[in-house]
Formats: sequence, C-alpha cells, structure tokens
Amino acid sequence: MADFDIIVIGSGPGGYVTAIRASQLGFKTAIVEKESLGGVCLNWGCIPTKALLKSAQVFEYLKHAKDYGIVTSDVKADFGAVIKRSRDVAESMSKGVQFLMKKNKIEVIYGTGKVRPGKKVSVTAADGKTKEYSANHIIIATGARSRQLPNLPQDGKKIIGYREAMTLPQQPKSMIVVGSGAIGVEFAYFYATMGTKVTIVEFMPNIVPVEDEEVSKQLEKSFKKIGIDIYTSSEVLSVDTKGSGCKAKVKTPSGEITLEADIVLSAVGIQANIEGIGLEDVGIKTDKGKIVVDKFYATNVPGYYAIGDCVPGQALAHVASAEGIICVEKIKGMHVEPLDYNNIPGCTYCQPEIASVGYTEKKAKEAGYQIKVGKFPFTASGKAKAAGASDGFIKLIFDAKYGELLGAHMIGANVTEMIAEAVAIRKLETTGHELIKTVHPHPTMSEAIMEAAAAAYGEVIHL
Repeated sequence: MADFDIIVIGSGPGGYVTAIRASQLGFKTAIVEKESLGGVCLNWGCIPTKALLKSAQVFEYLKHAKDYGIVTSDVKADFGAVIKRSRDVAESMSKGVQFLMKKNKIEVIYGTGKVRPGKKVSVTAADGKTKEYSANHIIIATGARSRQLPNLPQDGKKIIGYREAMTLPQQPKSMIVVGSGAIGVEFAYFYATMGTKVTIVEFMPNIVPVEDEEVSKQLEKSFKKIGIDIYTSSEVLSVDTKGSGCKAKVKTPSGEITLEADIVLSAVGIQANIEGIGLEDVGIKTDKGKIVVDKFYATNVPGYYAIGDCVPGQALAHVASAEGIICVEKIKGMHVEPLDYNNIPGCTYCQPEIASVGYTEKKAKEAGYQIKVGKFPFTASGKAKAAGASDGFIKLIFDAKYGELLGAHMIGANVTEMIAEAVAIRKLETTGHELIKTVHPHPTMSEAIMEAAAAAYGEVIHL
C-alpha cells in the first residue's frame, strides 16, 4: 500500500493550497518543502514585498503630510527597521501555513524532493540522508526563481535578484532596475520613495509591457513625477562591477550610454524550477522550460501532475492556487471546469497601483472584435480627490455587438482591490448596460467602474 494518497512537492501558494484541498477531500496527504513553508510568495515574494511597499507608502504620506493639513518635522526612514518589519510579516505568514498543515493533518516532509518512477518521491534532508515515499498521486509544485541573463550574471552583491533586493544590509544611493514587469516597477517605486536614485531600463517600447498601452504611459508619467528615470526600447549590454559601484553599458534608441549606480537589480522575469527533480528519470515531458500538462494538470505519465509556475500559464500565486484545487478535485472525480486563463486578474502594487483582466484594446481589435471603450479618470472622482490620489483611470473594453466586457484596465490608488468586480462581471457574462444600472456607492473609487461603463455607451454623468 502507498504511504500517501497524494504527495505535493513544494509548499508555495500552489502547493500548500493543493495539499489543504486534498486533505479536505479525504486524501491522506504529505507536502515536501526544501526551505520554508509558503514558498517564494510568502517568504520572498508577494507578502514581504507588500510590507515593504506599505512602509514606502507611509513614508510618502508623511513627506506630503502638509498637503493634508498635517504638520510634521524631520521625518526619516529607518531602512533597517523597514526591512525587519517585512521579514517579520513573512515569518508570521509562514507560521500561519504551519498551523494550517497541522489543522488539516498534512504531513510536512522537509528536504529536497525528487520524483521517481513507480509513483515514488525521494526526499534528501539537510543532513544528506535520503528517504523514499510512495503515493497514488504526485503533484509537482516547485515554482520558479529569478531568471538569469548571460550579460547580467547575478553575484548577490552588486547585481542582485528580487531576493537580495528585499534584504539589502543598507539602502543604496542609486539603483538601476533592469526590466519593468511587476517585480521591477514595485522595487523601483519602493527604492525611489525611500530616497534611492532609480533608473529603469526596459527592452520593450513601454514599461509594464503586458498592460494596456494607456496604463503604461500613465505609470511612466507618475514615475517620472517622483524622479525615476526611464529608458524604454533599451538593453543592458554589460555591467562592469569593478570598483565601488556598477557601470552599465546600455543600448538606447539614440545610441550607447553608460549608466552608473551602486546596485543593479535584474528583474527580467522568472524561470521554472524543473531541473534536478527527476523528470527525466520518470519520462515526464517538458517544453520551453515548463512541464507539459493537460487542462486538468496531468502530465504524460499517469499518476504525476504539475501546477503553478512550473507549467505554462500566468506565473501568479492565485493561478497556482486555482490550478491545484482543480487538479485534486479532478483526481477525486468531481465535476470540474478547466481554468479560464483569459479571466485571470493581474495586479501590480507600486503607486499608483495597476490591475487588469482580459483583452487590452490592441488585443481585442487583433482578435477581430468591434469594440466600445469607456474611460473614467480619477481626476473626476470625488473620493480620489479627497484622498489626494487622483492619478490614473479606469478603462473598460466592451464587445459592441453583445455588450460583453472584454477587458478591464485600471491604474490608481486601491485598484488591486477593485479588479475582482471586473473578473466577476466577465465570469457571469454581465453586459455593459447591466453594469451601468448596478448602483455603486458614493463616494468610492469603485464608482469609476460604473462611470467607465457609462462612458463607453455615451451615458457618463460626471465627465
């Protein structure tokens, strides 16, 4: 008899959620973790970065307290204390996952897991001892790590990844951020607000390149306002780390330049952790650095599954959690629907925040839709004005024929808390007209969603 019904390798938001759902469904479950429960997200990603960003936001409020009629003097940031608070938050969240494992009677096996043929997992502990376990079903949730570029070799001191960016011993005076996806712009905002001179270098024509173009332009404007220098359509060719700082050779549209800074942060994306975990021994197929799975996350080898950042799809914590739940419910024999990857919200937590779901305007046109576009700026929102946060807008894209919401793109204060409404609207196939007639509370930032819908149909009131 197998030791377990299900073994999950990796305890990030994909792995631990999968294990909990499996236990709820009556499976005898174990989880294998080589470092800390909660994986990158809880320990080195989503959660501790939000703690850093909150500290930066509080500091920004204090620096501009006069705008709100509050008098302060000699406001300083204690960089070490800010970093410590972030680590404390991460630690408490990891302890929370430990509690959930106990509560759900999930066995936690610490060590490096490797899949073996015959539905087995070998785990090598920190002391070098290896033990083998068997299971009816093995779910790989090994996540991803910071991607390394040959021309940007990370040394952990001068050329760093996101992990080191969270725990620098002292605040750098200047920093070059290479890449402007969510990780890049969140750290750019954090360090710039704390007083570091920040320069962003982005290979694509716009920062946050996966977002709607108008959102990218707005963020660029907001970032320049706080003193961040931005080079788009530009590439870091090499970095010289000899001497006290870094000299980056950058190819820009107007020629080669040299940028100098104390630190270079490489934020050029992530790569899946699929090496050295036994895939070849079992015969599990991979493609383009990801594990190949079907729509219910089964690999080509019966009894082996994979979810999260190590499979194709958006590399987001909430995607990994959803995939894991679908995977174990399918194993249980429940009726489950495949995940709709075009209705996954993406959130970026710099200030102003960014949140989006579905088609951008450009992608909707490319897909052949006739569209109606509605935009509502936060400069016209009473709540945004009162909060002193009038940067940004809501942009909604509707199918002109059926009124379906094709995409929602938001930039502004608290929009990451508002995007779920657009996700629900798309899931429920609510039309633009129904959204206009859905009474939103006043004064709130969320009214702008209703107003943007009204703008698409020529019915907007407050513009």
